[in-house]
Amino acid sequence: MKLALLDKITAILRRDLLTAIRYRTGFLLAIASVLTELAAFYYLSRAVGPGFRPEGVEYFPFLLVGTGFYTFLVMGINSFLTAVQEAQQAGTLEVLLTTSTPPVALVSLSALSAFTGSTLNLVLYLAIGLIFFGAPLHANPAGCLVVFALSLAIAVALGIFSAALQLAVQKGSAVIWLLGSGVWLLTGTMFPVTALPKVLRDLSDLIPITHSLNGMRLALLQNAPFPALTHDITILGLSSLLLLPLSLVVFSWTLRRAKLQGTLSFY
Repeated sequence: MKLALLDKITAILRRDLLTAIRYRTGFLLAIASVLTELAAFYYLSRAVGPGFRPEGVEYFPFLLVGTGFYTFLVMGINSFLTAVQEAQQAGTLEVLLTTSTPPVALVSLSALSAFTGSTLNLVLYLAIGLIFFGAPLHANPAGCLVVFALSLAIAVALGIFSAALQLAVQKGSAVIWLLGSGVWLLTGTMFPVTALPKVLRDLSDLIPITHSLNGMRLALLQNAPFPALTHDITILGLSSLLLLPLSLVVFSWTLRRAKLQGTLSFY
């Protein structure tokens, strides 16, 4: 069973690697896009001035980690939705679900390469920020790894929720729209949460991504020890323990309902 799963993972990653190699121009365009975006943030931070130090760090690295990590999480969530939408549009979803691979594993495998690509994009984003724009990092590698792993678990859970919503009402993209246009305001992606009114700060504290960004900034930019990361890690851990099993239950229920109603391939 483990070997079969490993073979499937290898096949999917190999397929998408060959596709990426075939479209090398897309990689060059991605680098150009990252350079342009980071240049905009760099000069924005210079225009704001060195006096503005949100959460005790320079503004450019604050933006670098916030926008880079937030984009990674949203793109990872979107990969689950895209996996279901593409299978629906190609008319292959019903066929795929007749295979021996469990449905959740099937969707997760389809999203795997997108997650891998998003991780590489995040590394590229941070590397360009360091090399070309001299963003200072003072990292606690172990703390970064723990925050990253727990944030990844939450992104997977939210991705499964979005896939379930796509199956249920064909509106999974609404979740991504909400994240892209609303949640970023509350999570401190481009400015500290402390700048928000108290009501919005309280709401922000309930969103796991807020603690993902805050924990990653502390661990990556301030070399914060684990005692300083305890609050964010605890909330991320509890959120992942709650959201992961709940997302699996919701996905299984919506999948069963879509099969009964004959709407599995609707999009």
